[in-house]
Amino acid sequence: MSGSAAVGADIDARAYVQQLQADGPQTLVTNVTSDMLLIEHAGFALPTTVNHGDLGASYVVAPHSAYVLYAREELGLVDLGWLKRPAQVIIALADRLFKALRINTVVLIDNWLLSTNLHGAWHGEGLADIRARLIADYPDHFLGVRSVDRWTDPRLPTALAADGWIMLPSRIIWVTDDLKRDWAARNNVKNDRRKLRQSGLTVEDLTQPSDAEAERIVALYKMLYVEKYSALNPQYSAAWLKLAMACGLLKMRVARDADGQIMAAAGFVVRGDVATNPLLGYDTAQPQAAGLYRIACYMFGDYACAHGLRVNGSAGAGDFKRQRGARSEIEYTAFYARHLPRWRRWPLHLIATLLTVLVMPVMARRML
Repeated sequence: MSGSAAVGADIDARAYVQQLQADGPQTLVTNVTSDMLLIEHAGFALPTTVNHGDLGASYVVAPHSAYVLYAREELGLVDLGWLKRPAQVIIALADRLFKALRINTVVLIDNWLLSTNLHGAWHGEGLADIRARLIADYPDHFLGVRSVDRWTDPRLPTALAADGWIMLPSRIIWVTDDLKRDWAARNNVKNDRRKLRQSGLTVEDLTQPSDAEAERIVALYKMLYVEKYSALNPQYSAAWLKLAMACGLLKMRVARDADGQIMAAAGFVVRGDVATNPLLGYDTAQPQAAGLYRIACYMFGDYACAHGLRVNGSAGAGDFKRQRGARSEIEYTAFYARHLPRWRRWPLHLIATLLTVLVMPVMARRML
């Protein structure tokens, strides 16, 4: 078995879903209001969320939040210049349209409640049978698959398109093909490594966090992704963190100060030969000169490089990631709607075209 296969093996999807069902998803991820189920088919176990139209939940379960609410918040964080007003108009129109379509009445397949789902060895096997079962159980719901892109695995989008799914562009993601070639030799990465060495922090691979450590890691994540960026990011609890690590979903690397306090953390998922880091955090009360964000990112990159992994760096911080060897790709959410009335399905084709032709090129140019 190759090194990359070994580090990404043995995720217990059944235990993960069963605990979410037992406690209630909202207990473990406070802004997730979905029902949780496990689809088992053709040897695959796929965590799946079911939303019944509620608005305002995290974008990991609510397409309206992903395409409208999160986009609206992003306008306040980036400088679009003269494009800001047209963007506001487009988002306002999208808001009305997605609400009319009831886009949040949706079943999302293989949804792990992460900013980026890696689908691992599932390339769409049994797709027709899975959708037939779900349509029978949820005839009024869209079906969806988040985090689909042609770089991570070209077979899944090919299978979805062949089965009649609509590919709706969602984000620009930043990917790195070969970390030894594209990442490790970069001056910015060497500076990040030097910053870590000068910091006096000690890096540790954490496997079984205590309650206090889990609380600290979640607090660091929330400082960055919830308080600084958006409350629409998944709001994990310490109990979710411990569950995700115990099930083998999440790996954790931390940097401690001389007193043992965790100052930065990188939580990442490995499936096959691809890694992504959905949980990153650092003590934002420390001065920027401490370089804790750079250290957190470096810890993840160093792990991926050492294990020969490709990196799906998710969205955001495009310039930072590009300077460290990443390049852009388009990520999609695939929707199945052929069982729904024409007025609910056909607008998605138009939206997909508009996003592909007008929005994604601008986002790629501006590294959003």
